[in-house]
Amino acid sequence: MSYGTTLREDIAKPGTTPLIGVYDMYSASVAAGHYDGLFVSGFGFAASYYGLPDIGFIAWPDMMAFVQRLRGAFPHHHLLVDIDDGYVDAEVACHVVEGLERIGASGVIIEDQKRPRRCGHADGKQVLPLAEYLAKLDMVLATRKDLVVVARTDATDEAEIIARAKALAATDADVVLVDGVRSVEWIERIRAVVGGKPLLFNQIAGGKSPRLSLGELDELGVDVAIYSTPCLFAAHRAMDTALTELRLADGRLPADEGGQEIGVAESTRLLAKNLTRRPSVPAPGLRDSTSTSV
Repeated sequence: MSYGTTLREDIAKPGTTPLIGVYDMYSASVAAGHYDGLFVSGFGFAASYYGLPDIGFIAWPDMMAFVQRLRGAFPHHHLLVDIDDGYVDAEVACHVVEGLERIGASGVIIEDQKRPRRCGHADGKQVLPLAEYLAKLDMVLATRKDLVVVARTDATDEAEIIARAKALAATDADVVLVDGVRSVEWIERIRAVVGGKPLLFNQIAGGKSPRLSLGELDELGVDVAIYSTPCLFAAHRAMDTALTELRLADGRLPADEGGQEIGVAESTRLLAKNLTRRPSVPAPGLRDSTSTSV
């Protein structure tokens, strides 16, 4: 059984499957202690690796190398990877999908945006002609062996959203994502259009979509929820607060109050888990993909 099959089976179970966005190995180490599924967020990776906004700067070898490190540290977790538009070209998209599947990714999300691309919850998005995107998607689907493929549309016109959701549901993609959905009513409309095809919902703080619990999403018929940036934004706030307090204290580190401090010992224990998770033999139900070079 492969990583793709394992994710596909979890998506098919009752309830909404959560996948938590991570942006580096440290955030993944924290998230992996709370959730079984990780989402490799394009927003987070662009911010962390390049220090740039999510507008198309990611190079596919960088993303592939990051996923390989993640799979080595987390052999039992789902890894859904945002590959944006497949890095422009259909041939490149297929090469990336083939490589990600070889190193153990569970699935990918590929969108219908055209360049210059934007975060799915930003203004100014433009989409490819539907036929052009479907041709790229068909090539990706023909390339993957068992990898879960999420077909994503960034359409903003209401009629176009419905038309594209219906078209994506008719493909062999495993899951459909309409990004930037603005209301519960629209989730219901999209759910009706895609029929029995699994549906993914993207939650991001400050985004255009409503903030909903997993229970509420389950009632709406949403099968997967990705949380793109909770680790990134929490780190931003925590670092800003810590450094503000350090400056106010004239550079004196704060006292440990009640044993709540994260220090050398706590951090080392967290990271040491990434050594002990690596199996010497393939994990039950999962193939060993960590030794394959990119």
